[in-house]
Amino acid sequence: MVWLSLVGWAALIVGAFGIGALMRRAGAMPVDAFPPLHAQARLLLRPLLPAVAFGLVGVAVLPVTARRLPWRPLLAVAWLGSVGWAVMLQLPDGISRPLTTPTEYLAELPAMGDDPVDWLRAFTMEMQAFPTHVKGHPPLPMLVLWTIQWMGLAGAGWAAAFVIVVGASATAAIGITVRVIAGEDVARRAVPFLVLSPVALWVATSVDAFFLGVAAWAVALVAVAAAGSGYGVVDRSARIGSFKRVAVPFAGGLLLGALPYLSYGLLPIFALPLAVLVLTRPAWSVLMALAAGSLVVPIAFTMAGFSWWEGVVGTHVAWLISHGSRRPYAYFLLGDLAVLALLVGPAAAVALPTALRCAAGPVFTGLPGGRGRPVPDRLGWLAAAALAGVLALDLSGVTSGEVERIWIPYAAWVVTVTAVHRPPGRTMLLAQTVTALVIEAFVRSPW
Repeated sequence: MVWLSLVGWAALIVGAFGIGALMRRAGAMPVDAFPPLHAQARLLLRPLLPAVAFGLVGVAVLPVTARRLPWRPLLAVAWLGSVGWAVMLQLPDGISRPLTTPTEYLAELPAMGDDPVDWLRAFTMEMQAFPTHVKGHPPLPMLVLWTIQWMGLAGAGWAAAFVIVVGASATAAIGITVRVIAGEDVARRAVPFLVLSPVALWVATSVDAFFLGVAAWAVALVAVAAAGSGYGVVDRSARIGSFKRVAVPFAGGLLLGALPYLSYGLLPIFALPLAVLVLTRPAWSVLMALAAGSLVVPIAFTMAGFSWWEGVVGTHVAWLISHGSRRPYAYFLLGDLAVLALLVGPAAAVALPTALRCAAGPVFTGLPGGRGRPVPDRLGWLAAAALAGVLALDLSGVTSGEVERIWIPYAAWVVTVTAVHRPPGRTMLLAQTVTALVIEAFVRSPW
């Protein structure tokens, strides 16, 4: 099964790149130079040596650290390790370079001036004149970047630091979620793979990494809130006090409500908190606080004059007149999945069939009087939820190409299935590291 999974993973990737090269040569792929990636081929060796050294140290140290370090310090180490891995991979190309192109968010900041509310009110009317990524997303990312600048942290360097730190924090947030629903031992096994994941290639410096961080903490807060009252919680030491039973789910709902205003492509990611709720079965008070929190951001944007639905329509119009609509749907239906395979790496590809197969069984574990199910079924539910979101976007056709950044908030959750590997799992961890290094060596990405 291991070799079959690896062969399937490699065949999907090689096939997508091979067919893409043939179509490119035949003139049927006018947009992307290195399909299915929106990137260019290259050969980079010596500048990658710091990343190679960092990765090898991580493979040697992280399994031991994950097993021995107390839980909270481990989360801090995982967060810092994720920052370091993302920075080392991006270092040869320049950390802040992807944020400085004319198509990115920072190019629009001067137009916002000192009145972001006025800019927001006119967003849908003027969006076709905005840079590509601004008109391709709701306005919340711009408002966040404007706030960072207003705080005196202007420039691409500060924006890059913000994106990387928030994106890398997803490692800690996902670890917390896995601990709640599958137990601390499982979460510890997943941490090294989360840190050295190929997803890090686009954490520095794609603004979608910020979306990853927000979504991951939203799901983590939902899981922690459920730990205060849920019957399906594995790690009962994660239970919380009575006040936090309202505050934590409200905060989780607040972040969940913000997701559609960060990216229209984040709607399917709601399958993840839904899976957590199914597995944990929280009390009604938690659900009510969660629902109340999720209404705050939509109400605030509506009152400020932004119509989410008009934003969706405007973005679709922009897509129709852009190069995105000229990408072959049939090819990218497969090619987008090949990009996902690159992001999650071979270790996840090997573990995924087992996790999904176990998830097909009974889902409630640890219930009074019930028999405990093996750990992979819970990890499989997280991965299945993330994959469902990916497939929904892929089938819709609105994500034809350039998905290496769009898949970031989803791919990190698929990586959790690597916890099924028997620790220390250094062979598979090394395979993840090598995958990321090979991609960086042969691919020059605009983000």
